[in-house]
Amino acid sequence: MIVRRLAGTTAVALCAALAAPATPARSASALPSSALAVERDGGLRTWWRSERAPTRWTAPLPELSGVLAWQPVAPGIDWATMRLAGRGEAWRIRAMVVRIDPRLVRLRLDTAFSGPAMAAAWSIARAPNDALVALNAGQFVGSMPWGWVVLQGRPFLSPGHGPLSTAVVIDTAGRVRWVPGDSIAQRMSGVEAAFQSYPTLLEKDGDVPAALQAPVSGPAAVDLGHRDARLALGELRDGRLVVALTRFDAFDGAMDFVPFGLTTPEMAALMGALGCRSAVALDGGISSQLLLRDTTGRTLLWRGLRKVPLGLLVESRATPGP
Repeated sequence: MIVRRLAGTTAVALCAALAAPATPARSASALPSSALAVERDGGLRTWWRSERAPTRWTAPLPELSGVLAWQPVAPGIDWATMRLAGRGEAWRIRAMVVRIDPRLVRLRLDTAFSGPAMAAAWSIARAPNDALVALNAGQFVGSMPWGWVVLQGRPFLSPGHGPLSTAVVIDTAGRVRWVPGDSIAQRMSGVEAAFQSYPTLLEKDGDVPAALQAPVSGPAAVDLGHRDARLALGELRDGRLVVALTRFDAFDGAMDFVPFGLTTPEMAALMGALGCRSAVALDGGISSQLLLRDTTGRTLLWRGLRKVPLGLLVESRATPGP
């Protein structure tokens, strides 16, 4: 059995579940009924409905791009925020969106463990003072990252396999590649850092995976109706990266630790509407966390309630390696 809460919890028997092929349910129905609106011009404008959900995203959605007021963080990094409204638990959601140009910054992975049991101990509180962006990376099983991890050019964990997994690969020149989980070669050359995550939200060139379009049966099925705080990493068509974090936004943000939010199909729609051609979910729920630090030293923090084994850091290219 695979734990249904794919973004925000550990997974049980994950390797076996991801390896098993997902098959269409015999009585497949449409997505659970839902809709997403964005707050603009003093009101709410619906921009996505489950019954008319696109199966492919080819460009940013004007309804969202017109709302985002981008603020500079550092050369190659800017960020913006917007308020979304969905159904049920997602009636008031804040989305933080960060754009990162990997040509102008340095990306690296960081880990932290504690005690004889090697308990996961990484959080944004461990990010070095010169980190411009920090966030939790990948998913995990127990206290260890799930799937393939390469640190400083050295293999740390072997690849996992499954139709909904994606590897994010940073080569020695700082370029970022997106590799389907079943296409990973353990001896890929020129890899400086890599991690794997799931589920894939957008593949090929903006395609929504079939398993996020309608229910599928089998152990690799995704719970298409589960709502949670979400974190995702995507790539725009110009090569820039996008980090999107969602938080419950009731009572002026005082309840942002509550893991209410979007469904997986809704998160795929958000990444597509932001203009991403590729995207993968990272560990969400109470694990999701994000740090932004601009060149003046101002720091913005969205903390997680759980420590994780792996983090992604974005630093100035002038920052020396560890």
